[in-house]
Amino acid sequence: MAIAPNLYEHTLVRYTDPLHATELLRQYRPYLEMIPSMRRPQESLIPIPLPIARIQVPAATTTNPRPQVKSVIVPCDLVFVMCDPAWKVTTDIELLVFIHRPGESFTELLTRWRQSQVLLSRSYSWEMPLQHRDVFSEGANRQFPLFVLFPETLALIKRGLRAARLPFVIDTTILKEQPSQATKLMTGSSESAE
Repeated sequence: MAIAPNLYEHTLVRYTDPLHATELLRQYRPYLEMIPSMRRPQESLIPIPLPIARIQVPAATTTNPRPQVKSVIVPCDLVFVMCDPAWKVTTDIELLVFIHRPGESFTELLTRWRQSQVLLSRSYSWEMPLQHRDVFSEGANRQFPLFVLFPETLALIKRGLRAARLPFVIDTTILKEQPSQATKLMTGSSESAE
């Protein structure tokens, strides 16, 4: 069964909320343990949907010795920036979340992770959400991927991620929450779901 675009959208919206983001990470415990403070998840975990990074590009000529800064969209769906809630500074760990998109093959999904690795191999900082503009957001030294798949995701993709030793979770939260809405989302019904 193909993944409906509405299901992808629902998942992206859901995990943009820090409280739901921690629910996602509960499915992969090593990442849950990276959250600086579970008592203050909204201050410890900053989700950035469809993130933009400001990447330093080395100066191409000697006339301008200062590095240039270029804004690029990183091809992950979400980045979870870990933040020390007391000091308002990011930690050395970031989680890049890749939600399986409708019609996306294993190669396309894996390529998005590889492109993200290349982009973030230079000095960078994140374009932070407005409510977190005061957080110092220089890039981390360690980025970890998490792939979010669905029950409808092809077994080939699951086998490929397993073989590449890349962590993934199967998101079934919509099925547990509202079975009637889940049917609409999975069939791609044109009715809007609140």
